[in-house]
Amino acid sequence: MKAAFKTAEKENQRHWDEIAPVHLNSYQSVKILKSGGVPLDEIQLGEVGEVAGKTLLHLQCHIGTDSLSWARKGAIVTGVDFSERSINCANRLKLELSLDAMFIQSNVYDLRQHLDATFDIVYNSQGVLCWLRDLDQWASLIAHFLKPGGFFYLMESHPVCDMFEEDESHALQLTYPYFHLPSPTCWDEPSPDYSDATYISHTPSYEWNWSISDIINALLKAGLALEFFNEYDRLFFKRFPGMVREADGWYYLPKVRGEISVIIHLTRQEKLN
Repeated sequence: MKAAFKTAEKENQRHWDEIAPVHLNSYQSVKILKSGGVPLDEIQLGEVGEVAGKTLLHLQCHIGTDSLSWARKGAIVTGVDFSERSINCANRLKLELSLDAMFIQSNVYDLRQHLDATFDIVYNSQGVLCWLRDLDQWASLIAHFLKPGGFFYLMESHPVCDMFEEDESHALQLTYPYFHLPSPTCWDEPSPDYSDATYISHTPSYEWNWSISDIINALLKAGLALEFFNEYDRLFFKRFPGMVREADGWYYLPKVRGEISVIIHLTRQEKLN
């Protein structure tokens, strides 16, 4: 099983190497950064709070747009991703924007071999958990890199989203299991990229599903204390074709807006002394 997981991770690394340059040219967050702005949403800015002068470790940072956003807000940022081309894109952006951040290419599970430091904040955000094969190891890593009194912050799409597909009438049909399966799901059909629909990816990807209890229990087992957990009726990308992007930048399901408050969840954890 471990060998199969390693193969899946290698395929995922190839997938993200392929699409990193696509995202550098298509992400709205890149455009906002280049215009002098900060593309972080109001929820994260409000819940993470003031970061000026604080050290922040961003796990699974991809091309570094969120990392560089926190750097622009004054944080001392280290970003980590397993994709070499993603890290190259992040460094290219860093130099172009004259922002100070350090980027490390590493599988998250191997990070202790590449980084010897602790941080005020460990941060994960938006579309990351499905790429992780082991949440207990992930949570242990978070606890390892947190300073005493520091906190972990996660914004992620709610796992309930991944149970459904949308039919032609925009009704949600229950299609996939909610609870974790030992083996990842392989997505190997060529499909449009989520950021640039004109680009068709031809590398397969493998995703693991994790329930809310999987996520929270892994963090609690690692010795972190739950400070808050929130759920919202909006999403940071167009998960379903019928979702509508409104002026605030979030995507909503019009038919169930305000009724299904489980599209996004956020957690913040503070390490026990």
